Amino acid sequence: MPVELNTFSTAAKRSPFLLIYFLLMLSHASNVTADARTISIGAILDVGSRAGKEQKAALTVAVRNFNSNSEKASHPFCELHRRTAPSNLCRSDISDSSSNNDTLPSSITNNEMTICIAAKYLVEEKQVKLITGMQTWQEATLVADVGKQAQVPIISFAAAAITPPLTQFRWPSLLQMATNSSAEMNCIAAIVKSFNWRRVIAIYEDDVSGSESGMLALLSEALQSVGSEIEHLVLLPPSSSLSDPKEFVHDAISELLSKQSRVFIVLKSSLPLATHLFKEAKKIGLMGQESAWIISDAVSSLLDSVDTSLISSMEGALGIKAYYSEETGAFLHFKAQFREIFWSEYMQEDNLEPGIHALRAYDSITAISRTLKALGSDSTDLSKNLLEGISSSNFRGLSGDIRFLDGKLSEPPIYRIVNIGGKRYRELEFWSSRFGFSGNLNSEQSGNNSEQSGKNSLSPSLIIWPGDLEARVPKGWAMPTVKNKMRIGVPNGSFFDMFVKVESTDSIKKPFDGFCIEVFKEVVKILERNYSFPYYFVSFNGTYGELIDEVIKENFDAVVGDVTILANRSLYVEFTQPFAESGLTMLVPVKSETHKAWMFFKPLSLEMWVVTYAILCYTMFVVWFFEHQTKNPEFEGPWKDQLATSMWFIFSSLFYAHREKIQSNYTKVVVVSWLFVVMVLTSSYTASLSSMLTVQKLEPEVKDIDWLRRTNATVACDGDSFVLDYLQSVLRLNNIKGVVNPHDYPKEFDSGNIAAAFLELPYEKVFRQEYCNRYTLTGPTYRFGGFGFVFQKGSPIAADVSEAILIMSEDGRLKEIEKKWLSPSKNCSSDTTTGTDSLSLKSFWGLYLISGVTSTACFLVFLVRLWKHTNKVTSRGTSFWSKTVELVRNLSNVGNRSLGRVVPDISQQGSAKWELVSPSELAPEALEAVRPTQLEIPVRN
Repeated sequence: MPVELNTFSTAAKRSPFLLIYFLLMLSHASNVTADARTISIGAILDVGSRAGKEQKAALTVAVRNFNSNSEKASHPFCELHRRTAPSNLCRSDISDSSSNNDTLPSSITNNEMTICIAAKYLVEEKQVKLITGMQTWQEATLVADVGKQAQVPIISFAAAAITPPLTQFRWPSLLQMATNSSAEMNCIAAIVKSFNWRRVIAIYEDDVSGSESGMLALLSEALQSVGSEIEHLVLLPPSSSLSDPKEFVHDAISELLSKQSRVFIVLKSSLPLATHLFKEAKKIGLMGQESAWIISDAVSSLLDSVDTSLISSMEGALGIKAYYSEETGAFLHFKAQFREIFWSEYMQEDNLEPGIHALRAYDSITAISRTLKALGSDSTDLSKNLLEGISSSNFRGLSGDIRFLDGKLSEPPIYRIVNIGGKRYRELEFWSSRFGFSGNLNSEQSGNNSEQSGKNSLSPSLIIWPGDLEARVPKGWAMPTVKNKMRIGVPNGSFFDMFVKVESTDSIKKPFDGFCIEVFKEVVKILERNYSFPYYFVSFNGTYGELIDEVIKENFDAVVGDVTILANRSLYVEFTQPFAESGLTMLVPVKSETHKAWMFFKPLSLEMWVVTYAILCYTMFVVWFFEHQTKNPEFEGPWKDQLATSMWFIFSSLFYAHREKIQSNYTKVVVVSWLFVVMVLTSSYTASLSSMLTVQKLEPEVKDIDWLRRTNATVACDGDSFVLDYLQSVLRLNNIKGVVNPHDYPKEFDSGNIAAAFLELPYEKVFRQEYCNRYTLTGPTYRFGGFGFVFQKGSPIAADVSEAILIMSEDGRLKEIEKKWLSPSKNCSSDTTTGTDSLSLKSFWGLYLISGVTSTACFLVFLVRLWKHTNKVTSRGTSFWSKTVELVRNLSNVGNRSLGRVVPDISQQGSAKWELVSPSELAPEALEAVRPTQLEIPVRN
């Protein structure tokens, strides 16, 4: 039975639609009989577009192959005939073998209505069992509504950008021969992340109904996940609705010159509109060296069919193409057939190569034919079985693995990243949501079922960027030029002139100086190693918050000054690496300890005083004991005189002023160890006291913030900074006074108007350079992000400046600049809040141990010798207890004897303070020999 193919064209401005009407005849023999069962299948294509032309040729190849295989294997076969109606008629002539014509109303001009009526005509008049085609999601849903009513399966070549909820419930007969746009948007975001572009401009050609804006939502979400955002959106109407698309595109993209971002993402565009877009962009300079262009698969898939003039305009752009293997035998066989049919149908086309649109069209017929073969000729409820059979398809097609899940292809696509340039483009790397970027795929061609290792970023080494930029990645930002210098705001009224100083020498020129200015100038020297960085400063009279708002409004490109990095500010602007630390400190007046009456006790700790007194008393006892046993007249007499003499001797030795003569060698050993202790203690005490008197210890009058809250004391801060809000919201202080001039703080403190002042850490350091002896810090330091330079959100220059600051920090230049402007005063201690600590026992216990052990050892040796002497003079039968009593009695008797002055042995060596006494100087009674009545014990060596 012959089948005729008739075209359905529309008089609307968009390209004509083509309705292809198939007749698939199932039979059990190679020849068609009258009993053969007939199955009709329709297709709706836009043959005015390159994609539609490829799809039509691919469908023809698929039907031809199906017929050929059916004849050889005695399977169902298809015959295809066609007849084209004049394109200027708004009608559809779809005839059967009897050539009966049915005409649609000529008043229908709306494209969507035309598609809807065409679908109804195919279902109702030609009783097709399946409809395929449709290049947009809106067209697919219109046809799916018809298919739902007639229970006819629909295979769409388009998929929704975001799958609507309850899709299968609303359109149960719809199958999408494609995936949604989520993977493609993630691929674009991965490219953006690879080169650290923070802001992009999206360009989008909307359809007539405006129903496919889901791509923008997906792109925005994907970019946010990698830390980027859409700065601006260029929404273009359909090219078919524009009378002068070239002029419209020129006006639209000319507005982009005022935007900072130079990263352009072409999400969706028809080929005619893309041609105007890139040619106009190149003409106005948006394809320069710092620009980057990324085009989606909707445009990249047509690169093989565009002319060289468009390729020249797009040179340097990155494209995303759906990957399919071109090396399999099935593809090569299809390619040869496709070229033959495509050339015969469209001889005006230069490119005869099939693209992804042709492959998916071919795979759709393959899925249908495989299902029909599986069903056979005796299948009942064919539409339902056909839908179920196609939904359960699982085979390797020309476009990739064909498996459906929830009404759409389940396998995530693999994209090929291409770099447009030269004759067409150069293939770079692959990307998939499964493995990221990869230079090659595994041996399974598509690699969907095999393990694949990848990386997170696209390698820039092989990319040629717009403007033939090869040495580095484009900034993706409107970089400053000599004609368009960077406009940098500088606060005119920094809290201290050391940070930012603006001096007006005349009404026009305003020189800028200070710590922040010099740091920035050094940063620029580092940046200019890589690219030119012309700029100029503009003073700004206002608060720091207002100055940052000017950057947000893009009135300033950057801010250079003592701007604190805060979280809420970083939401709207880009901060660099901090070049100075920052934090909030509490400054209070001090009470000096210099004139305290008991200051002389401070050098030694309490335990040191106690132990020193104890060792002194012990040494005094030992000296008295030894000298008393030698009958030293200096240490004899009444008990109180002996005690006074011993105490005087030990105390005077502290100052090396003792004059008493000592006779016992044991005493000499004890005194030597004691004098060593005295020497160390006196020198340490003197040094510690001198330090305390020289370096004053400052004690704050206000202890902590809790005291300020309890007493509701008045505190001061810079009223024009963020500190005021911080004190109120975080520290919960209510009685706050704003101070604009830092030199007003001493007046406020002296008058008692404020109890404490809150200053940022860099300001506090500068303030205490002048008033280090009057004010001190107390309480914790509340840390912030530090001082940083401010740039517009997404500016890549901020990252370069941060890198330069790190270089300066590592090579010491930043420290030198800080030392030049912020070095502390020579009259101020680096930390006046830290006084000299008292000397503790931990540092001197060894010294006391030496003295104590020496005295104890001498005392024990003396007792041992006395014990031995007692043993000699007593009888052998005397008990130990009796000997002990005798020993104690001897010591007691000797100690209680009151003797006159004894002439010292002048041959005995004494200390340097002993005196020699001649016999003529002594009283006569002192020279008389007195024999003791008790036992005399020799104690001298």
